[in-house]
Amino acid sequence: MTDQAITDALSVSTSTVYRVKRDFVEYGLEAALSEGSRPGQPRKTGASEDALLVSIACSTPPAGSCRWTLSLLAERWVALTGMEEVSLECIRQRLKSNELKPWQRKMWCLGQMDAAYIAQLEHILELYAEPPCPARPLVNVDEAGKQLVGEVQAGRPMAPGQVSKVDYEYERKGVANIYLCFDRHRGWRHAKVTKTKTATDFAELMRELVDVHYPEAERIRVVLDNLNTHRPASLYRTFPAPEARRVLRKLEFHYTPKHASWLNMVEIEIGTMNQQCLDRRIDSMDLLESELAAWETRRNRERASINWLFDVDTARTKLHRAYDKLTGQN
Repeated sequence: MTDQAITDALSVSTSTVYRVKRDFVEYGLEAALSEGSRPGQPRKTGASEDALLVSIACSTPPAGSCRWTLSLLAERWVALTGMEEVSLECIRQRLKSNELKPWQRKMWCLGQMDAAYIAQLEHILELYAEPPCPARPLVNVDEAGKQLVGEVQAGRPMAPGQVSKVDYEYERKGVANIYLCFDRHRGWRHAKVTKTKTATDFAELMRELVDVHYPEAERIRVVLDNLNTHRPASLYRTFPAPEARRVLRKLEFHYTPKHASWLNMVEIEIGTMNQQCLDRRIDSMDLLESELAAWETRRNRERASINWLFDVDTARTKLHRAYDKLTGQN
């Protein structure tokens, strides 16, 4: 192997080529390809200083700051260690080596997984695993809010070479509530717009579910979260007792565990609704209702559904630590 060949292959300096040839002759190919140690400035901090930085990064940021920045970490680190200064690159390298990312935050959707949580979790998952039964449909229900926003100045439509433009100024027109009912087996959903989400609104929705959407069903199994209005009592607060009992005879409520909205699959459909229909400025209840009706009609025509794969066996595998903790609980 010639010097020129090594230089061309590795794009390195003459001194590096000499080292590679020497190591290849004396120690073999593996040693020749190894960079070896490089001279450089010694570390200015030790293990105790690094541990302190980790502790700072994992603590609550200073008042007026939502998260730690490199500058804030450097300032606090210097103050606590007595060092004259520290570079932001040094802070960044220490964070990287300890796999710390103060600028990131993940949403946690799992509550306290005690025996009650696990029992309700498995109950809902077994309900989802049952085959479709037209006489006993399974309907997921939840609410979503929508801020009604009007334009102060008309925007400009898209044109060749130009994106559409929306004025930054807007006018608040109130807030609307959207009840979304979702039947995965039918590929059916219904969005109902209301001004509020009171017990009366919920009771009216349940009566519509019984009398309008599933009049032939023997029993409608409804999956809900634990909002205080999602109770049979809401129907008694709204209707006379005989009417409330008539509606409730055809309803069977199944509640997800507390702090487990991810288990209600209508949340997935709400996300789709927000992305496909509501991700824009809508200024009135009438427009919101008409736009949701068009979206609902299209989705129902497509029979869009959800392929739910999370079952009891998967839960016991994925959440095995929570299950293991249940052993020996009183």
